[in-house]
Amino acid sequence: MRRHARRGEAGREVSASSVPSEKGAEVGRRIGVGLMYGLWKPRVLGAWRVPATGPVIFAVNHSHVIDGPMVMGVAPRPAHFLIKKEAFIGPLDPFLLGIGQVKVDRDTTDRTAITQALGVLAGGGVLGIFPEGTRGEGDFAALRAGLAYFAVRGGAPIVPVAVLGSSDRPGRLVKGLPPLRSRVDVVFGDPFEAGDGSGRRTRKALDEATERIQKQLTAHLENARRLTGR
Repeated sequence: MRRHARRGEAGREVSASSVPSEKGAEVGRRIGVGLMYGLWKPRVLGAWRVPATGPVIFAVNHSHVIDGPMVMGVAPRPAHFLIKKEAFIGPLDPFLLGIGQVKVDRDTTDRTAITQALGVLAGGGVLGIFPEGTRGEGDFAALRAGLAYFAVRGGAPIVPVAVLGSSDRPGRLVKGLPPLRSRVDVVFGDPFEAGDGSGRRTRKALDEATERIQKQLTAHLENARRLTGR
């Protein structure tokens, strides 16, 4: 089968070879295991719910900078997160790219990032998304349409992930991080399909999918809080 290159940001061509590395993401997962369990005390619930194979999207609430690394470190499968380009500065740029993360420009339609993300799903990988778009209360109150697009277009089930305790209080040594050796809960929910089964990718269909997603994510967060007492 002939592979057609696709145009990305700044007119660059994107081919199958530019899909983020699965081996790199596994290296990132192992680094995350050491750091997250070394610095804090993660309590992981429901990891068995993550499908063992095939494309999956982690939809993660986002209230603290460690939420992404925490999920990368405790998840049962390596994940490729969509990360804002502003985080790719200095030595972090080659490091994040090397561990299979996806740089995205949030101020435009970043076709390179879209193609890479869909490539992850097409290859049966795990794509991590913060559906709220930026750090906030972490309550899934406002979702962007990107999650629905990737779920419907990539044919991937969504696994809701709630990270709780990361933003409860600042640490004494480093104010920007949770206290060292404090407990952070990560709760994985049941996978669900975002679409209605029709395969439609119209604006209306994606809007409806976003509403369904928000209900599922909100319900999962409420359940996670009950389970953990957060």
